[in-house]
Amino acid sequence: MLPPLDSDLMRGFLAVADAGSVTSAADQLGRTQSAVSMQIRKLEDSLGQSVFVREPRGVSLTARGKQLLPYARRVVGLLDEAATALREKPLSGPVRVGIPDEYVQSILPSALASFSLRHPETKVTARCDFSAPQLTALSADKIDLAVVYEGYSEDEVEVLAVDPTVWVTSISHAQHLQRPLPISIYFSSDWCRDYALHSLEQIGMDYYPAFECDTSASMRSAVTNGIAVAPLARSSIPAGCRELTIEDGFITIDNARVVLHRNPTGTSPAIEAMVATLRDAFCPLANKGMD
Repeated sequence: MLPPLDSDLMRGFLAVADAGSVTSAADQLGRTQSAVSMQIRKLEDSLGQSVFVREPRGVSLTARGKQLLPYARRVVGLLDEAATALREKPLSGPVRVGIPDEYVQSILPSALASFSLRHPETKVTARCDFSAPQLTALSADKIDLAVVYEGYSEDEVEVLAVDPTVWVTSISHAQHLQRPLPISIYFSSDWCRDYALHSLEQIGMDYYPAFECDTSASMRSAVTNGIAVAPLARSSIPAGCRELTIEDGFITIDNARVVLHRNPTGTSPAIEAMVATLRDAFCPLANKGMD
């Protein structure tokens, strides 16, 4: 009977797989090269097969190594998550956070759920609203944190990510080929007038409002169902839809930053923990924006 897999062996395997060499992995792990090599041999003995192909300038994964990789990431990730959760000092108290509608179905639900799971004694209230009302609520001490869209300014703020707004069309319905162009717009929106509509006027596009709403969820529904093209954050483009690019004759609407504002009246350990959670939640989007 083969011995069970050991989590320490999984960590060594991941380090070598990511680094592409035993030497580099040993440096990252703070171990000797021979110790890491021994770990890999022990893992391969446990599996009864090789996970790496030894090459002149490093290693590459075998077919079995590629199969093991996602399992190893999940195992190590869960262990790290459990360690973080159990070592954290229990937090309590209210945390009120404002979030944009664009991220209600994507980035933030899992982040907020994870926060509540790690800190069950906290009372998290999420407020979904546009940027201006969120900032008003922040000034009125109705929320502690506000995640908002904001153009460039000289003010010192924490930028979580840059998520450009673009025109989006349904792949199957191809509304962008119609003239005049059927578009979806927000009710009485200065942003729509100053940015979305202005971008169409810049390219000389004839358009008409085929759908009017007040949430990005409705915008996504309009474009998905073939009612109109819609201005959406690039990260929130629905399945079956695509961005309209310069090749289609369209331009980017804006390059708004996703910014975190704090309540100036004060903070708490629970609020600071939420700040860290929001940073982590937007990190993949921030890194993608820098590619």
